[in-house]
Amino acid sequence: MKLKDNFLMALQTVRSNKLRSGITIAIIAFGIMALIGIITSIQAMNDHMRESFSSMGANGFTIAYKDRNRFGNDNNSEARKTISGKKTKKSKLDKKISLREAELFKENYHYPALVSIALDGSKNEEVHYKSKKTNPNVSISGGDENYLAVNGFKLAAGRNLNKMDVASGRNVCILGNDVAAKLFGEQGKLSYLDKYVLVSGIPYRVVGVLVAKGAAGFGSKDNIVITSYNSVRKNSNLGDVSYSIGVLCNDINSMPLAIAEATGVFRRMRHLIPTDEDNFIINKSDKMAETIIGMLGSLQGAAAAIGIITLVGAAIGLMNIMLVAVSERTKEVGLVKAIGGKSVQIKQQFLFESTLISLIGAIIGILLGIIVGNLVSMMLGSGFVIPWNWIIVGILICTGVGLGAGLWPAIKASKLNPIDALRYE
Repeated sequence: MKLKDNFLMALQTVRSNKLRSGITIAIIAFGIMALIGIITSIQAMNDHMRESFSSMGANGFTIAYKDRNRFGNDNNSEARKTISGKKTKKSKLDKKISLREAELFKENYHYPALVSIALDGSKNEEVHYKSKKTNPNVSISGGDENYLAVNGFKLAAGRNLNKMDVASGRNVCILGNDVAAKLFGEQGKLSYLDKYVLVSGIPYRVVGVLVAKGAAGFGSKDNIVITSYNSVRKNSNLGDVSYSIGVLCNDINSMPLAIAEATGVFRRMRHLIPTDEDNFIINKSDKMAETIIGMLGSLQGAAAAIGIITLVGAAIGLMNIMLVAVSERTKEVGLVKAIGGKSVQIKQQFLFESTLISLIGAIIGILLGIIVGNLVSMMLGSGFVIPWNWIIVGILICTGVGLGAGLWPAIKASKLNPIDALRYE
C-alpha cells in the first residue's frame, strides 16, 4: 500500500464520519480562532497605538541642557572650583547648548530622522487682538521648519514656518487652537490668516493655525504661539539661553539606534573626550507608548496561553476519537494485515487521519480568527492585518497536535494481531 493510498483512505474515513470529525474540527478551530483572532486584534491595536503616538511625537526624543543645579550640586564633580578665593570658569558639565552647537548637530546628524531646533520663550504671556486678549498663560515657543512635525502638531489652516522665517527671525507666528478661538471666536480659520496679534506688545503676523491637540502633562498644547527661535531670541529678554534639539524617528522601533547615534554626534559637537560624562540629557517621548504597547504584549501572551489550553483539550478529544476509531475498525485492520499490509502502513493511515482533522480545524480557525481580528481593526480604522508569524505557529502547533493525538492510537492499531482482529466482534 503506497503512501498516497494511505492518505486517500484517511481522507475518506474523515469524510465518512462527518459528525465525529466535525465536532473535533470545531474544537480545534475554536482554539485557533481564539489564538489568531486575539493576536490579530492586538496587532491591529498595536499598529493603531503606534500610529497615534507617532502623530503625537512619541517616536521622538529631545536633547536638552543638563542643569546640574536643578536638584542641588553634584558632589562628585563640582560645577565650579575655587582657587585662592577666586572662582574659575564653568566646567564642561554646566555648558548650555548654544545655537551654533544645535545647528552643527542638525547638519551632521545623518540618521534617517527629522531634526528641529527649539528655544522656549515665556510661559505666561498675554496675546492681544484688537480689544480681545487671552489669559496670561500662553506659552511662546520658538522653532524651525521641522518644529511642528517633530512635536506632533498639524496645521488646520495656513502654512508652516519656512527657512526664510527662521533665518531672518521675522515676526510671524502660528496660533494654537485655544488662542485662535479666544481671539477670533467662531470666525473661519482662513479669516485668521495675515492678521496681526500682539505678543509682549510686539506685532506678529499670523501665518497658520494649529489643529486642536488637547491636554498633555499639566497643560494644554493648544494654548501656544509658535514662532521661529530667532524671533524668540530677538524679542524676548531671556538672558543666557540654552537651545534644545528635537529628533523625530521614522518609527518607535528605531529609537535606540537613533539615540545612540545622536549621543555620539552631539558629544563631538560638545568636544567631550571619552572619559567625560554627558553634559546634556536625552528625554524620550515614548514612555506612555512603551507602557501601553507592553501591556498589549502581555495580552498577546495571555491569548497564546488561551489558544494552547484550548488546543490541549482538543488534542485529548482527538485522541479519544482515534482510540474509538481503532476499536471500530479492528476487523478492517486485521483484514489489511491478512492481505500483507505492514504495521507501518497502519500507523501512517491513523496518523494521516488525525493530522488531517487537526489541519482542517487549523485552516478554518485561522480564517475565522483573521475575520474576527480585522473586525476590531476596522473599528479602529487600521489597515487589514494578517499575523503571518502566528499563522505559521498555529499550523505547526496543530500539526503537532494531530501527530501527538494520533500516535498512541496508531501504535495500538499497528500492534493488533490479524487473527484476533478478524475475530473481533
